[in-house]
Amino acid sequence: MAKKSIDSVDVSGKKVLMRVDFNVPLDGDLNITDDRRIQMALPSIKSVIDRGGRLILVSHLGRPKGAADPKFSLAPAAVRLGEILGSPVHFASTTVGPDAAEKIAALADGEIVVLENLRFNEGEKAGGEAFSAQLAEFADVYCNNAFGTCHREDASMYGVPMAMGGKSKVVGSLVEKEIKYLDGVISDPDRPFVAILGGAKVSDKIKVIQNLLGICDHVLIGGAMAYTFSLAKGGKVGDSLVEPEHVELAKSLMEQAGEKLVLPVDTSCGDEFGNAACNKKIVAAGEIPDGWEGFDIGPETAKKFAQIIAAAKTVVWNGPMGVFEVEPFAVGTKAVAQAIADGDATSIIGGGDSAAAVAQLGFEDSVTHVSTGGGASLAMLEGKTFSAVELLDDA
Repeated sequence: MAKKSIDSVDVSGKKVLMRVDFNVPLDGDLNITDDRRIQMALPSIKSVIDRGGRLILVSHLGRPKGAADPKFSLAPAAVRLGEILGSPVHFASTTVGPDAAEKIAALADGEIVVLENLRFNEGEKAGGEAFSAQLAEFADVYCNNAFGTCHREDASMYGVPMAMGGKSKVVGSLVEKEIKYLDGVISDPDRPFVAILGGAKVSDKIKVIQNLLGICDHVLIGGAMAYTFSLAKGGKVGDSLVEPEHVELAKSLMEQAGEKLVLPVDTSCGDEFGNAACNKKIVAAGEIPDGWEGFDIGPETAKKFAQIIAAAKTVVWNGPMGVFEVEPFAVGTKAVAQAIADGDATSIIGGGDSAAAVAQLGFEDSVTHVSTGGGASLAMLEGKTFSAVELLDDA
């Protein structure tokens, strides 16, 4: 899936439409509370403007319903980008239409304009041809630098590059890096190849488990999804979060996987969710009494998982081992993170809660790659192909 990069395209004097992910959190006063997504887009942004390109940035923010909504405006993101760069960044109050067209026409070489939220237009989520064509007309080059939405066929992801015809259609550094790790490493991993899957529901990760069982040496299961497997083995799960409707699926996965699928041997339980001061105890897996809930893998499981991880050459991790936000039940997630950090494997953290856990626990600099897209990374781990990426120019 190697694609041509924005760094390899002559952008001098050309208008570059770059799809970025500026879906940043805002407080009640519309102040950005975390600008990491803007910071992460900087290498490709600077690549264009430093080489004299005229940069048009488009993004979504939040979930407006196809109409303008001031609380989802990208204006704060444009201001913040200007502060980071130390130079003015223009802002258009529309995505298409007169103001956007005028701001783009007025761009000089090395200048940037941020267009208003893509999702203020019904055509974005619908993948509308007319909306796609309007955006495509603005530019000489299209650049996809928003991995988090690569699994979608929104207008800005799929319709615009389709409408660009023979013009250059390339990836930015973020998407290039994600493809390198999530597609390249997983398709030809150094072995042993270990996947660690956590989170709440088996149903959320069915296809991921099935795909990884076909290519991994071990798949370690933690989080609340482990309790559905316990139930499938005839165990007691107390008041733990389970999916009784997926017990048969869990049974079939265990039969299919054999020893590849590694389940917890003990569980850290509490008698009140979300309360760090609740009563706690460690029980054998499948022995959770009524009135108690499983909130983390137990110490023996953490030790077992760490040993398997220590021997790995490639590790993919998606989903925490427990309720890591509550200190007593962060032990398992921390043990897995520590084992990955201490090992010499190529380690890929699959976005979402796993990325948040790695950051919260201070291991971000000790892993090979932290994905920027939760849903997109899951889709790639399922083995899905992304139409929005496939139609870009090959390297």
